[in-house]
Amino acid sequence: MRHSLSISSILLTAIVMSCSNPPKPEAISQYPVSAKVDTVDKYFGVVVPDPYRWMENDTTKQVADWVTSQNDITFGFLEKIPYREQIKKRLEALNDYEKVGSPVKRGEYIYFYKNEGLQNHSVMFRKKGEQGAVEVFLDPNTFSKDGTTRLAGVSFSKDGSRVAYQISKGGADWTEAIIMNSIDKTILEDTIRDIKFSGITWRGNEGFYFSTYEKPKGSQLTAKTNNHKLYYHKVATPRSEDKLIFGDDKNPRRYVGGGLTEDERFLIISAATSTTGNELYIQDLNDPKGKLVTIVNHFENENNIIGNEGSRLLIQTNLNAPNNRVVEVDFAMPNAENWKDVIPETENVLSASTGGGYLFADYTVDVNTQVKQFDLKGKLIRAVALPGIGSAGGFGAEENDKELYYSFTSFTYPTTIYQYDIVTGTSSLYYQPKVDFHPDDYETKQVFYTSKDGTKVPMFIVHKKGIGLNGTNPTWLYAYGGFGVSLTPGFSPSRIAWLENGGIYAQPNLRGGGEYGEKWHLAGTKTSKQNVFDDFIAAAEYMIAEKYTSSNYLAISGGSNGGLLVGATMTQRPELMKVALPAVGVMDMLRYHKFTAGAGWAYDYGTADDSKEMFEYLKKYSPVHALKENTTYPATMVTTADHDDRVVPAHSFKFAATLQDKNIGSNPVLIRIDTKSGHGASNLSKAIESMADQYAFTWYNMGIVPPLAKKDM
Repeated sequence: MRHSLSISSILLTAIVMSCSNPPKPEAISQYPVSAKVDTVDKYFGVVVPDPYRWMENDTTKQVADWVTSQNDITFGFLEKIPYREQIKKRLEALNDYEKVGSPVKRGEYIYFYKNEGLQNHSVMFRKKGEQGAVEVFLDPNTFSKDGTTRLAGVSFSKDGSRVAYQISKGGADWTEAIIMNSIDKTILEDTIRDIKFSGITWRGNEGFYFSTYEKPKGSQLTAKTNNHKLYYHKVATPRSEDKLIFGDDKNPRRYVGGGLTEDERFLIISAATSTTGNELYIQDLNDPKGKLVTIVNHFENENNIIGNEGSRLLIQTNLNAPNNRVVEVDFAMPNAENWKDVIPETENVLSASTGGGYLFADYTVDVNTQVKQFDLKGKLIRAVALPGIGSAGGFGAEENDKELYYSFTSFTYPTTIYQYDIVTGTSSLYYQPKVDFHPDDYETKQVFYTSKDGTKVPMFIVHKKGIGLNGTNPTWLYAYGGFGVSLTPGFSPSRIAWLENGGIYAQPNLRGGGEYGEKWHLAGTKTSKQNVFDDFIAAAEYMIAEKYTSSNYLAISGGSNGGLLVGATMTQRPELMKVALPAVGVMDMLRYHKFTAGAGWAYDYGTADDSKEMFEYLKKYSPVHALKENTTYPATMVTTADHDDRVVPAHSFKFAATLQDKNIGSNPVLIRIDTKSGHGASNLSKAIESMADQYAFTWYNMGIVPPLAKKDM
């Protein structure tokens, strides 16, 4: 068996490397001028220069001109990579298959999303019952001529007769809501504008709850948003008459959300000052004199009401349970001292939901999904049989539903929809896509490697079967490591282009994430944040030590908090990788909390204003500040977008300008700034173009002509 693996590895290496390297684009002899200013800040007596402070003002001509000149250099470089267009065409082919989402019942109709293949946005369809005629309900592809306006959320009234759908322009988090009669699609009132970080919850069909901030006086894309408020809007009345339900100018909350229990008896309000921990309030709407009652009055834990039986409330919480538990309490005495376990905490992380009169417990077991069904008293009914090892989601339904629909996916298992009979526990295939690849050609393994401090960290490794461990395989190392977010197995058609051309994909589950509960999360926050970078570095070292790859064939990638991860890793260990791809990253750790909702990230990061210790810790790893003079950094392509109002593009602008100034050697340092996109591509065509450019940049700088290009040579 070992001999056959060796032969296949030799053949694969020959395919990848047999072509001579493509002609190199002209060396970048000079980058666009990034003017420096004398701005300085003082933290606890320490003076910190900020020469690119002017880049924070996104409305100036100076910034616009700089963006244009940087894009000219970047796209000029990319256009000279001879197989760039072939990569794009292959990505289009891989994405060109019909995709169908899980159906939901609203009133007399069943609604579902479908994308024929390369549509920029999935279309929302409906039909009356399973046998009804299918019709288009909402087509986001018609919202704008350039396809950069997307559907950002849809909410129906309980009887399904009315709907509010939100749209986002250019990828921004700010949205607009259109209110419609869902039966005949007539518009019921003028568009409601300036909504942010909010769903919409109907009460009956006369009005709804939503949350937003006051519209900023400065740039809507960068100005700080601090005071989130919950309103009730009655349909066809002026916005000025909206009723303020929750929000206090003297005690602002950065994130406020409102929802109703399924029976619409209770209004539930969650309020938070950061991305972790929330207060919890409840109001009995059946009581004309009912007032808002406090259930939790602090931000130390995560708490969420997931259902009710009359006055009996079911709450998911991590209070005294880092891996979460489900508790019950009566509305009359809802405080935590009266909570009783329904589903106790286990060694695995729990996410619970309700459907058909049951509780569904989604457990994360070594980053794979296991689901158990309980009755509402916590009695185990059964373990749900899933199709395999991977990620499942969607175990939620209304109380009287007899079935629900869930999705299942893994790295080489395209997202597939199953119908689940809630009473019998039987799953049946509802929809399976047909993708242009052969899953049996690939293998996925999970390893546990050792980080710097001895912690065992899990990592998935995906590649073609028979690949040789010779240190020359192009490897894409992707991670996140923050905010309790779990990176679970999932299918990406675009990733197949990397794998089928001899690449390896590796996905470590770093501390800071939620894969092993709140303890795992906290181990990667504030003055423990270095653990996250150490975990990522150790993942790279493992891949090199085990001969999957070597530094000359390693690319590191991540977005948002993952962009920070890439920025910190490449500044601490620039020799470890050949290519770095930080996307929409948090790069200025001393000023991140000055923009939009950035102050809400302080639970994970801390701020430079907190203490001298916190300032020094942040400054040490802050990517903008950690770059050193006269250092050779890996080939780098920073990616961001002009409408990113979550992690403002100034982070990426400053990092790219500083890196261009301090990097020595011939490795290119580029920044790709998308237009009319936000904290992610605003449509499919933009996503494909961005991914094609990242693959082209990576292969080229590794000196590799991918096999897809060999066909035409």
